[in-house]
Order: sequence, then structure tokens, then C-alpha cells
Amino acid sequence: MLTTTVCAALSAAGLAVAFLTAWRRRFAAATRIAAVALVPVGLAMSGLVGLGGKIGRAFGSWAADLVLKPTVWGGFAVLACAVVLWIIGRAAAGRTAARSARGSRAAEPAAAAPALGAANQPATQPKPRAEKPKAEKSKAEKAKPGKGKSAEPGEDFSDIEAILKKHGI
Repeated sequence: MLTTTVCAALSAAGLAVAFLTAWRRRFAAATRIAAVALVPVGLAMSGLVGLGGKIGRAFGSWAADLVLKPTVWGGFAVLACAVVLWIIGRAAAGRTAARSARGSRAAEPAAAAPALGAANQPATQPKPRAEKPKAEKSKAEKAKPGKGKSAEPGEDFSDIEAILKKHGI
């Protein structure tokens, strides 16, 4: 009974503050304050305040037993041992997996290396390009007078040269 009265008083005070806030034209804040002000009455009417009291008493009883009963301390020791064993098991599994992965890579070096042969070239080396006909090479060399070295076959820098000439470089 006393709990319900205290909750009703808290809600009334909160609604008064919400009314004053709305009076100052702060309607969003007043709405939030009113929502919070209705919580104590709602808790009292639904019976959750009494449940909270029971939970509080149960927690207090447990805390007193924690201090006074050695079996509770023994229970915490068992829980700590379980956690330590779990961590050790996870660490051992991680090391075993890493060791087995390392061993399988060392056992199969041929699978990791690329196959070299006439038909299969390594991926790091580009495939040779077909050479241009000699007539086209001579035209390309005539178009680039003054160059000491001609570009490698397959490299075409004409678009880059056009951009550089456009900007006067």
C-alpha cells in the first residue's frame, strides 16, 4: 500500500514537471518527461514493484550466504576452474590447427609451386605477343624520329605522347 502511494506521488510530480515544460513551449521534452513520469505508476499497478522487492531480498540472502558459507566459495572455485580449462582447450586447439596447417604446407611443396613447361607458363610472366609485320614497324619508326631507343615491341605509348604534346611537355 505504501509502495503504491509513493509510486503515485512520483508520477504526479513527474507529470507536473511535464506540464510546466509544455507551458514553456517545449513539447518534445514535455512528452519525454511525461513518458518517464508514468513508469512508477505502471510498475506499481502491474505488480513489478513487489517482484523487485522479492528479487532484492533473494539477492541479499545470496550475498549473506556468499560471505558466510564456504560451499558458495567452493562453487566459485569450480566455476573459475571450468573457465581456465575452457581457455586452455581453446588455446591448444588453435595451436594444433596452426601446426597441422603448417605441416600440410611443408609436406606438399609441389602443389604450391607453379608448373613450368612449354604449355604452362607461370602467371608472373606475360605471354609473348605476336610481332607486328615489318611494314608496320617501319611506319612506327618513321613516326618517331629523334628517338634514340624505340619502345619494346608490344608497348604503345602514342596516346601518352599525344597527351604530353597537348599540354606542351
